[in-house]
Amino acid sequence: VLLAAAVCTKAGKAIVSRQFVEMTRTRIEGLLAAFPKLMNTGKQHTFVETESVRYVYQPMEKLYMVLITTKNSNILEDLETLRLFSRVIPEYCRALEENEISEHCFDLIFAFDEIVALGYRENVNLAQIRTFTEMDSHEEKVFRAVRETQEREAKAEMRRKAKELQQARRDAERLGKKAPGFGGFGSSAVSGGTTAAMITETIIETEKPKVAPAPSRPSGPSKALKLGAKGKEVDNFVDKLKSEGENIMTSVGKRSTEAAKVLAPSINVESVHMKIEEKISLTCGRDGGLQNMELHGMIMLHISDEKFARIRLHVENEDKRGVQLQTHPNVDKKLFTAESLIGLKNPEKSFPVNSDVGVLKWRLQTTEESFIPLTINCWPSESGNSCDVNIEYELQEESLELNDVIIMIPLPSGVGAPVIGEIDGEYRHDSRRNLLEWCLPVIDAKNKSGSLEFSIAGQPNDFFPVQVSFISKKNYCNIQVTKVTQVDGNSPVRFSSETTFLVDKYEIL
Repeated sequence: VLLAAAVCTKAGKAIVSRQFVEMTRTRIEGLLAAFPKLMNTGKQHTFVETESVRYVYQPMEKLYMVLITTKNSNILEDLETLRLFSRVIPEYCRALEENEISEHCFDLIFAFDEIVALGYRENVNLAQIRTFTEMDSHEEKVFRAVRETQEREAKAEMRRKAKELQQARRDAERLGKKAPGFGGFGSSAVSGGTTAAMITETIIETEKPKVAPAPSRPSGPSKALKLGAKGKEVDNFVDKLKSEGENIMTSVGKRSTEAAKVLAPSINVESVHMKIEEKISLTCGRDGGLQNMELHGMIMLHISDEKFARIRLHVENEDKRGVQLQTHPNVDKKLFTAESLIGLKNPEKSFPVNSDVGVLKWRLQTTEESFIPLTINCWPSESGNSCDVNIEYELQEESLELNDVIIMIPLPSGVGAPVIGEIDGEYRHDSRRNLLEWCLPVIDAKNKSGSLEFSIAGQPNDFFPVQVSFISKKNYCNIQVTKVTQVDGNSPVRFSSETTFLVDKYEIL
């Protein structure tokens, strides 16, 4: 009977030892420690014996492969077994050194168990040992491939059904009919009109006062008892830069500092400079349907040289959505209506110099779903004690290029971090605010859609409202200043412009 198989040093220190019968650690360490002392240095043998056990061994550079057997064991079989043990070790260890053996100790023990079971040699060869320890199963691979295919098909079917339901609802709303009913699990379908009314009432009743989302990046430590000092210092610094001739982008919107980083104009600011700024406020329902979308835009004119103060702006308006335009009271409205020119009512007067003047503003308010620039479809489904959440975005307005997009999904508190499945882009888990931030650097026509899958303990209602923030260098309503000319002589004037499209509020309730 084979008692143990061990790899030890020349001094008898055990590195790896596998016992095939009940033996204490002290016993096996004592046997291995006595082994080098028993060897006769003058003779070459493959075994040594004591009164109780026999050592069958093979030197391997600085180590020994040792089998400890009973004295009535068949030594020829033991030698054959020893050769197999010695061939197994190089399969898992690149070098026959103590560190390498220790690093792969469990691989060696598993291989040893394939060679000997309950003290008796198994009828195996090296190739079979490798196969058994790898536990590579063709049937398992086929089963996993089939299961993954089924999961992908189920997810694709789920997305298709969701889009069908949304499309049916849109079609029904356009035709003025009742939308098809959406029955819950185990409940009968209710008529769409009633469902929509119930959803609307619930949202109105449970709507909480909106709190402006905190900036996604920390703004740095603030000084105690000096809450307003930071802003004043920044304003004073900006005023100094302006007085020295530097052009500073004024802060706009909730994410003005981020907008300044992303949208800092790379062009040279001319004596005639225009800022075209738009802000969007949008609220969608989680089951589809645009509750309200309001967009405000403005053209701000800044003239830094008096000789270009008497000018006219040529505006190109390619908007087809029914935007309401409004000019400044001092701007000639008839001239703008007839020729799309922005000029003062009194041509002899000049525009103010070294100040921002709003010359044209526009407004768009709609509930038309096709006007939504970026649609968000969040689909949480309960799975036992956890919830599987699938969320996808799609850019409907392909002319836009959205930068620094962050989709913020609220998470239940006290349940740990979400387990992320598939994701396009990156994510951040804000454990303090219980938010999952899905970050996408750019969304444009080439990258118009993407999805995120994650699972976490919770209920479907825990993941709403979903909030979205982004910045864009292209405006939503295609209104641009194409040319600037002087009132006298109609000669062209060089000008520069910068465009920003920001989010005021973007929620899926």
